Amino acid sequence: MNAQEFVSNSLRESSEVKLLIEKECSADIIKSIGILVDAFKNGKKLLLCGNGGSAADSQHIAAEFMIRLSHDLDRPAIPAIALTTDTSNLTAGGNDIGYENVFARNVEGLGNEGDVLIAISTSGNSANVIKAVEKAKSKNMKVIGFLGGNGGKLKHISDVAIVIPSQSTQRIQEGHITVAHIICEAVERSLYS
Repeated sequence: MNAQEFVSNSLRESSEVKLLIEKECSADIIKSIGILVDAFKNGKKLLLCGNGGSAADSQHIAAEFMIRLSHDLDRPAIPAIALTTDTSNLTAGGNDIGYENVFARNVEGLGNEGDVLIAISTSGNSANVIKAVEKAKSKNMKVIGFLGGNGGKLKHISDVAIVIPSQSTQRIQEGHITVAHIICEAVERSLYS
């Protein structure tokens, strides 16, 4: 396959997945918007976690909420914390209590009843994300799963599971950030337009 074919095929595949997101995920996206609007109206916050590219997405999404996504809105910060950014915390946790516990420990310390956790895992089976969800549920937090493939174990323990209909990690990650932008824009406009 030549470079032009590769580019064309990748873009076609990406756009096909996005059309499937509209068809298969819209109801769960709308539920997620409602959960977040309710939480923020009640003075609650958003926590996010994931590994690798999903860690980067956690940071990206938290920044969109804290700073703003829509530049035509002059709004206050919406409280969002990526649990993936504190290297001292992550390395101490990995060393002292095991990497599988690092996000759960942060949910334990930072999460409160009524807060929301966005748990990001392209497979839906990341052990440390599963433990974070279990801890969030024990604290009566709401959980929104950003997942892929068949949703894995996280699909069944999330309050809302947005499962990107693809087996390709890169297409799933593209879907996650697209959905995150939709949710963030809808939430900020609902709260501040």
